[in-house]
Amino acid sequence: MATWRFYTTSGGVEAVSSCNAVARFIDFSRGRNGGVGSAGGGSGNKAKQLMLMRKWQVRPMRRSFSVRNVSSEPQQKVKDPVAEQEESLGTISPFPPDASSIASSIKYHAEFTPLFSPEKFDLPKAFFATAQSIRDALIINWNATYDYYERLNVKQAYYLSMEFLQGRALLNAIGNLGLTGAYAEALSKLGHNLENIACQEPDAALGNGGLGRLASCFLDSLATLNYPAWGYGLRYRYGLFKQRITKEGQEEVAEDWLEMSNPWEIVRNDVTYPVKFYGKVVTSSDGKKHWIGGEDIKAVAYDVPIPGYKTKTTINLRLWSTKVPSEDFDLSAFNAGEHTQAAEALYKAEKICYVLYPGDESVEGKILRLKQQYTLCSASLQDIIARFERRSNANVKWEEFPEKVAMQMNDTHPTLCIPELMRILMDVKGLSWKEAWNITQRTMAYTNHTVLPEALEKWSLELMQQLLPRHVEIIEMIDEELIQTIVSEYGTADSDLLEKKLKQMRILENVELPAAFSDLLVKPKESPVAVPSDEPEKSEEKDKKKDDDDDDEEEEEEEEEEEVEPVDGENEPVKEGTQAKKKIPEPVPEPPKMVRMANLCVVGGHAVNGVAAIHSEIVKDEVFNDFFKLWPEKFQNKTNGVTPRRWIRFCNPFLSKIITNWTGTEDWVLNTEKLAELRKFADNEDLQTQWRAAKMSNKLKVVSFLKEKTGYLVSPDAMFDIQVKRIHEYKRQLLNILGIVYRYKMMKEMSASERKEKFVPRVCIFGGKAFATYVQAKRIVKFITDVGATVNHDPDIGDLLKVVFVPDYNVSVAELLIPASELSQHISTAGMEASGTSNMKFAMNGCILIGTLDGANVEIREEVGEDNFFLFGAEAHEIAGLRKERADGKFVPDPRFEEVKEFVRSGVFGPYNYDELIGSLEGNEGFGRADYFLVGEDFPSYIECQEKVDEAYRDQERWTRMSILNTAGSYKFSSDRTINEYAQEIWNIKPVELP
Repeated sequence: MATWRFYTTSGGVEAVSSCNAVARFIDFSRGRNGGVGSAGGGSGNKAKQLMLMRKWQVRPMRRSFSVRNVSSEPQQKVKDPVAEQEESLGTISPFPPDASSIASSIKYHAEFTPLFSPEKFDLPKAFFATAQSIRDALIINWNATYDYYERLNVKQAYYLSMEFLQGRALLNAIGNLGLTGAYAEALSKLGHNLENIACQEPDAALGNGGLGRLASCFLDSLATLNYPAWGYGLRYRYGLFKQRITKEGQEEVAEDWLEMSNPWEIVRNDVTYPVKFYGKVVTSSDGKKHWIGGEDIKAVAYDVPIPGYKTKTTINLRLWSTKVPSEDFDLSAFNAGEHTQAAEALYKAEKICYVLYPGDESVEGKILRLKQQYTLCSASLQDIIARFERRSNANVKWEEFPEKVAMQMNDTHPTLCIPELMRILMDVKGLSWKEAWNITQRTMAYTNHTVLPEALEKWSLELMQQLLPRHVEIIEMIDEELIQTIVSEYGTADSDLLEKKLKQMRILENVELPAAFSDLLVKPKESPVAVPSDEPEKSEEKDKKKDDDDDDEEEEEEEEEEEVEPVDGENEPVKEGTQAKKKIPEPVPEPPKMVRMANLCVVGGHAVNGVAAIHSEIVKDEVFNDFFKLWPEKFQNKTNGVTPRRWIRFCNPFLSKIITNWTGTEDWVLNTEKLAELRKFADNEDLQTQWRAAKMSNKLKVVSFLKEKTGYLVSPDAMFDIQVKRIHEYKRQLLNILGIVYRYKMMKEMSASERKEKFVPRVCIFGGKAFATYVQAKRIVKFITDVGATVNHDPDIGDLLKVVFVPDYNVSVAELLIPASELSQHISTAGMEASGTSNMKFAMNGCILIGTLDGANVEIREEVGEDNFFLFGAEAHEIAGLRKERADGKFVPDPRFEEVKEFVRSGVFGPYNYDELIGSLEGNEGFGRADYFLVGEDFPSYIECQEKVDEAYRDQERWTRMSILNTAGSYKFSSDRTINEYAQEIWNIKPVELP
């Protein structure tokens, strides 16, 4: 493989490739003087960044070149790694990049790494050439980062997540490199505008919501803070779905983000690992287990560089794609006309990475989801273990594995890492059970993202036995070990207590005790009592459960259920004309045997963390209370955070400039504590004037965007009231839109002058996706769009009220809407949101929140001040009592709520039948009834709080002061703070800054 060669010249060091291009490292910042330093306080020189720029000297004879990725190749043993690395880099004389050099690099890529025809240099082609130019810079830092880590053999963290919602990469990359101005000038020289070029990039469809966005913020902070870490995920070809809004509501189509390829990724065809499904387990003569036969596929690595802000450190996001070898294509069958059969193995392998969260109502859907999760776990672990062995050279000491590797499971999707690591250590590496279990528990850690026990992920034991037979054996052994621990802790004297603990804590649900413990709970036999079986859950309820998780940990939680087969030997019905002397009770259906993944995570790891203070308390007191009593030292809180680079510095340049001017430094991008300095200027007239001007500039951008995407023209002088998040009943978009309906109804009952005096003009903006099979959520989307279609065309209302649903909400849309927001709604039923991170992004951008005491709202309100947060609604400790009150028939709805429901039913918003939607808010019991999410309970408090919002907004000085104090108080919610806590308190890793 061709590589770069370095030569010392009178001008410094030049890197020359075999294509005769002169390449140089470039320092594009002055380090971090005054900012966050490295551990040990390295000098400014050590913090200088390197970038690759080319001055192309094209000659008639050219040969292709490629850049070597040191992280995937064997390393030579180095006696003094630090000294050698400093020697290799210390003689480089950086020089600042210039627009001409960048323009030359872009032109080179447009000509020599083309994906388009040569005739034109239009926007798509210019985007790809620009991205490839930037990628050159990233690759050099990327390789240098991992060469350094390999030489030092440092402990490294690995973050496993089914989602990474990255957003666009171009502006983030050049922003972190400090090259935004230079690239803007270079593109101008080439006849293009940087903003237009950036808009050509599709959002990477690797996530759905907050779970993936959190993971991406964490990668940014890990790189910025110089922590040795990698991310691992799957490379979804079609994403979750692209959302279209039609007259019928939401429509789902496949994402096309890879249609034109992805300029940021590099496929590593030499980094592949086998992944097995099905088959059987055999025991050899030496007692060792072997998993043989079955279905084999290959996981192929695709690497995406993640640059830190003002640092050389560039870490890696490794995504797995799936395939089979060419010989698995059945050429004989194909030539015989059996084309589908010929490619069956290929299709089975490739479809694993087609779609994020494929529908799982069918057995096939469940199998596909489980295959996805195991592929992520198996391929990632094989890669991590190969790196550990390579770095250990010939001296592999498995007991040191946890001292070199920390693995974080982002929710329960990567749970199979626990039995997979056990399998590899025991079956492949020859360790004993005791050794493997000790290593596994010291290596793994788990982040919980849901407070609802019924939403915790479960898998059918029967399905898992078919697909992963060896892993079920290991899980059974872990379960047996847990049983022994529970028995040792609680003893056998109180059999009722022991039975309760085993029922709640075991990993295997509805599974008989192992033979060794079969006599523990023997009780006198009682006569069987007929217990009528409950009706099977409706599919919509199941979708709701799988959706009940943290907003910003917004993945689709899968609660897997097993279909129960009819019981054999049922009694024949009594024949007509015969007399039954005794009624024979119907047999009780046997409950499905399940694997409780969250319990496995708690047992198999050394740390369990929640993602907000209130959430972590619920985790300890309710969700995992029995485990907390057994292992209190395992449980921690790590309040979520978001990266201030993407979510203020780059997406809101108007506000960023103001913050820098008034704090006197740009250090706030790395040290968000400096944002608190804005508090002393909150009443300053000059700051308030600039603050409002920045907000108006952002609002004008959104006005143009909404006109382009929805056709609606809104007034920038109106309050921008925004709720953007996954559509779910517990997030209560329904409460928001019913509040808007109430507002509209009140307006219609007033004269024009009364309306103008009573109401502040508002633009109410919604965005978010409803899971494809979550019928009630899709009804809510339909309802919002119907209300908008009516209100927005009502001449009596005009600009006093607009309702807009933004289709296909994603990170790039968020980067437009959040800086323009003035009021943001975080109104989930108290106790049901684990954390949320969009609330943090809005607060950072000077948006005032209206919300319940739920998730991170609690901590945001504490930091920004109670007077700068609009609070309403029942509190978490009241929810259970209110639901019981409803079930007892004691709830009395507010008359205004009843009026709103009747107004909707009157047909004012069109012919669609909303009986099912409104009916969910009525009655006292039953599935899909009884207002489980307490919309009616909180409605009076909500609309009264909205009146306070109007009152505050009329006083623009007061509102601006509140806005400034929200930004000032948001300093705590940087993902840098969160990552430092993970690194110090869970992973035990330290920053490693390149020299």
